[in-house]
Amino acid sequence: MKCILMHKHIPVAGLELDDVSSFIQKIGTVYAPEHLPVGVVYKNDIVDRRALNDWWTERSIPASRSGAREALEKLGLANTRMLLVRCYGLSLSDQYWIRPAGTELQWEDINFFQNDFSDDVGDVLFGADRDANHLDFSSPDNTSDGNLKKRWKIIDGKRYLVKGGSNPFRQQPFNEVIATGIMERLGIAHVPYRLIWNDGAPYSVCEDFVDANTELISAWRILGVRKKNNSKSLYQHFVDCCNVLGIHGAVPFLDRMITLDYILANEDRHFNNFGALRNAETLEWIGMAPVYDSGSSLGYDKVPAQLRSEKDVVCKPFKNHHAGQLKLVTSFDWLDLSRLSDVGELITEVLSDENAADYIDQRRIMAIRDSVQRRIRNLAEFAQSFRSQGELTTADDVKENIAADYGSKMTL
Repeated sequence: MKCILMHKHIPVAGLELDDVSSFIQKIGTVYAPEHLPVGVVYKNDIVDRRALNDWWTERSIPASRSGAREALEKLGLANTRMLLVRCYGLSLSDQYWIRPAGTELQWEDINFFQNDFSDDVGDVLFGADRDANHLDFSSPDNTSDGNLKKRWKIIDGKRYLVKGGSNPFRQQPFNEVIATGIMERLGIAHVPYRLIWNDGAPYSVCEDFVDANTELISAWRILGVRKKNNSKSLYQHFVDCCNVLGIHGAVPFLDRMITLDYILANEDRHFNNFGALRNAETLEWIGMAPVYDSGSSLGYDKVPAQLRSEKDVVCKPFKNHHAGQLKLVTSFDWLDLSRLSDVGELITEVLSDENAADYIDQRRIMAIRDSVQRRIRNLAEFAQSFRSQGELTTADDVKENIAADYGSKMTL
């Protein structure tokens, strides 16, 4: 398939996709190299095809997504990349898409920010039985990342992401609501989440924070703008990449995100779970994106004894353990922990939802509440004796930022 990679209205490069695998086989004329995806190198009039294929693959639903294998069987597709072509690669996170050769398609006519989209793919991903021969593939669900069950819905004209939780506790949607309450109290810029129920299962809902003029660039893409020196810490490398691109406010943002993740015992803040916003046409950086996707926290897959011991708590994106990552914070001047005096009541209220008893009992609620309150006390002591960063080393740096595979981790 021959097509043109478009960035909203701007032709970026000619592409040739393999009809079977949907990989980019060939890159033709490059029309606007400055509009190539962040992290894709263009040197000596040549685009790094492997890097562009990596970016293209990142747009597809992960094969490890809950329900993805069953959905592919229903849809009669060999891999999730084939879904990209069916919706022109359109997303609700950025403005990239592909225009098939010989067509006059316009972004205004097909983008999902301004036009309706089909629920068919989302229905199949959520387990609905649909006739594969009569499906409308025009959906941003074809380009949503992450391993948890999720889908996009239009509600009262706005775009919302609906996301489930993993067995056995289905706790991630509740955690998103708790994280929202904590960030509201601490004044951390964030995407607010609320809880809904469908067929007896909990889901989190949040409004799209990207619009028709802006786009989210993941931290993973930002990391690729320059090669990392092995002697440099992962944290410093990311900050340097932000400085190279002209993204302002990265350090204060990281101070807040790292602190939040310590309070939540977040285990899955990989480099696709935060990022920066920019204008899709001018390429002007707006700043770091509000904090989102904090659900894999609060011992989401652990029993109460594990919650109390905290022996198995790991973290991302910079260090493997929260104690080491917390030392990367440059300032706690913004932090007022007295605003979290009612955090126990917040946690109890959210997790005591009348529909939640099948997943979360009182013993578990108490263990989560006690764990968070203990971490807040530890944080208060740490902040009180805080000294600014010393030398940033590579010790305990995360080697692989891989999203949690919920299908294989869940044990009781």
